[in-house]
Amino acid sequence: MAKKTKKPAKPKKAAQKAAKPAKKPAKAPKAAKSKAPPAKAAAPAKAAKPGKAEVPAKGGKPGKGEKGAIPAPAVSVPRRADGWLGPLPDKPMPRATKPPPEGELLTKREMEQALTVGERGVIGEGSFKGKLVLYQGFPYLEVIGRDKRELYFMLQGPDQEVLPAYVDHRVSVSGLIKRFHNYGGSIDVRKYSAKKPEAEAAPVVEVAEAVKLRLLSPGEVATIANPGMSVGVKGFATLRGRLEMNADEYYLVVSNPGTRQQVAFTLEGKAAKGIKKFIGEIVVADGVVEKLTGWGGRIECENCEPRAPEYPPVARETIEVVGVEASGTGASKEVDVKLNNGLSVKLSEKQGHVWAIEPQTAKRVSLREVNVEHPSSGSPMREFFFTPRNPGMQEIEFFLGKVHNPMQVARTFKVMANVKAPEVAS
Repeated sequence: MAKKTKKPAKPKKAAQKAAKPAKKPAKAPKAAKSKAPPAKAAAPAKAAKPGKAEVPAKGGKPGKGEKGAIPAPAVSVPRRADGWLGPLPDKPMPRATKPPPEGELLTKREMEQALTVGERGVIGEGSFKGKLVLYQGFPYLEVIGRDKRELYFMLQGPDQEVLPAYVDHRVSVSGLIKRFHNYGGSIDVRKYSAKKPEAEAAPVVEVAEAVKLRLLSPGEVATIANPGMSVGVKGFATLRGRLEMNADEYYLVVSNPGTRQQVAFTLEGKAAKGIKKFIGEIVVADGVVEKLTGWGGRIECENCEPRAPEYPPVARETIEVVGVEASGTGASKEVDVKLNNGLSVKLSEKQGHVWAIEPQTAKRVSLREVNVEHPSSGSPMREFFFTPRNPGMQEIEFFLGKVHNPMQVARTFKVMANVKAPEVAS
């Protein structure tokens, strides 16, 4: 047993002897300290191994390069063939819907994130200013971000069909901002205001006039009657609507009467004379129609004829009607109304302006009729007749705006209607 333990000790000495020659090459660099580069040559030899690995592992190194290239497209979305970078619509037109409930206001930090390219997930109430552009028929607000790069926010809500009339305008929008795209998102518009661009190309309109007039198709006639559509279209057409008068001008209301999306055309020409007796009736006008703004234009009439109304007026004898009339410079008035009964609001107009309400308000409070009375002396009176169908406090705001541009408001008036359900006899 002792011999066996001695035998393994000998290999240890052999290993020490083998280790001694390994120290000799270590002494060589000590003798030649100036030859440090040869000592470092071992390091290049180690680096040469990866160099050798580069040739057989070409697929591996580009793999690392690919990992570095993946984040770049995640931040910069590739441009489309037409150069568009903003978000795309997920539903066809029209997209006009009721605005969502109000959210929390965005903080200053969140507003900075919403204006940064590549940021996502910001949601809240805020306001942006920018240039209105159109893409595939949808209105977008082009905003300059924090790094001087463009961001595109798709404008949604009930005013989506009206906003295209303000292409290339400076627009201020407030509503629910959703940032879900690297280069923009969407805004559910609650309020907006537009400002005309400083420089307008007037010669372009003169060139368009040189084009030969044509007969408009039924589809074009239908789009002309819609707010915010077919601006600049001119041709022969026949339009049907209610005849109204403002100062010395006669105009034809063809759609959305009494609301801020009303479309009306001023009647001009010889055929437009002597039609005062038809005011308030349904009239058919033939001639050259030109839509100048999103809310109307003019008609060079060749013929104007009255027609029978499509539906009879509301019978007011069977319901209780509460009347309200604007007095002096009052800005608001409260009134009690019974459910499913009548509410009549009369407001005096001035030359070149017309009273109107929001389309959502007209649906909520059930606007049934809009009539205009022209007394022998004094300004005309416009009557709004409602039949409220929802109990509770209803706020009705009226806007006095220009005939063909209801967004330019000169005065407002509010009616707080307390709609009460009729008492049931016990």
